[in-house]
Amino acid sequence: MKSLYTLQDLQNWREVADDVHPPIRLSVFGDPVAHSLSPQIQNAALKHANIEMQYARFFVQADELREALQFARDWQFLGLNLTIPHKIAAVGLMDSLDEPAKKIGAVNTVRISGAAVEGFNTDGEGFGRAIRDNFAIDLRDLRVLVLGAGGAARAIAFHCAWERCERLVIVNRDLKKAKQLVDELRSDFIGPRVLGPVARLEAVPWDESAIRFQLANLDLIVNVTPLGLQPRDPSPIAARALAPHLMIFDTVYGTGKTGLVRAAEEAGARAADGRLMLLHQGAAAFEIWFDRSAPLVAMRDALK
Repeated sequence: MKSLYTLQDLQNWREVADDVHPPIRLSVFGDPVAHSLSPQIQNAALKHANIEMQYARFFVQADELREALQFARDWQFLGLNLTIPHKIAAVGLMDSLDEPAKKIGAVNTVRISGAAVEGFNTDGEGFGRAIRDNFAIDLRDLRVLVLGAGGAARAIAFHCAWERCERLVIVNRDLKKAKQLVDELRSDFIGPRVLGPVARLEAVPWDESAIRFQLANLDLIVNVTPLGLQPRDPSPIAARALAPHLMIFDTVYGTGKTGLVRAAEEAGARAADGRLMLLHQGAAAFEIWFDRSAPLVAMRDALK
C-alpha cells in the first residue's frame, strides 16, 4: 500500500488497488495530508477489531473534493475523514447531516451507506475529550480563547458553548468572520453568570495587545489555525504574550513540537498538541462507521 494516494489514483482505482489486501475502504482527504496520523490509529483499530479493511491518506485539493467523493462512493468506500480545506465545502455535498454538522456548518467524518453520503462532525467531541485527557478538567470550568473561525474552530467554539464554558473569546484575522461566529453562539451564552468587567462572549482582533488584554480572564488558549503545520511556522502567539497560569492546546501536530507549544513551554504554561484530539475524534468516527465501541487502548498505543 502506498503512503499517499491522489485523485488520479481514485480515477483508476481498480488497477491501482488491485493488489492491496485487505482492501482500502476508509480514508482521509486533505491538502496537506501527508503528515496525518489517522491511518496509524485507524489501522490499529481495524486490526484489533478483526475488520478486514485498511485506511489510507488521499491528497485531494479543494477543487477536487466533489469528484473524489463521487469516486469514493463508486468504489464502495465505507467512510472518510475530511481535513483542511474540505470541512466547510463538504456540507453542500452531503445527502444528510447530523445535528452538530448542520449547526456548525462543517463536516469532518463521512459515512457512505450504499448510494447515500452522510456527514458528521466529531471535532467538537474529540476536542472536549482531549482537554479532559490532557488537563484533567472539563470545559464547563474554563474561560477559553479560540484562535480561528474556520471549520474546526467553529466545531470547537460550538462545543465550548454546548458544554457551557465560563467564557469564550474568538480571535480571527478576519474580525468580521469572528463576529459572525459570536452572533451564532450568542443564544448559548444567555444566563445569570456575571464575570465582572469582561464580556462572557466576544470577538477580538488578531493583535498581540488585544490578546494580552484578555489573559487575566482566560484559562485555555486553543489554536485552530493552520499555523504550525509546517516546521518553520512561527507561533500564532509569541511567548512574551503568554502567561504561566494558562493551558495551551494546539490542534496542529507534526513530527516535533509546534511553535505554539514551544512558546507555551518558554512562558512556563502547560501545553499539548493535537494528537489526543485526533485520537478521540478518530474513536468517534470509528463508532459512526461500525456502530460499535472503538478500541481506544489499541488506538492510543498506535499513536504513541
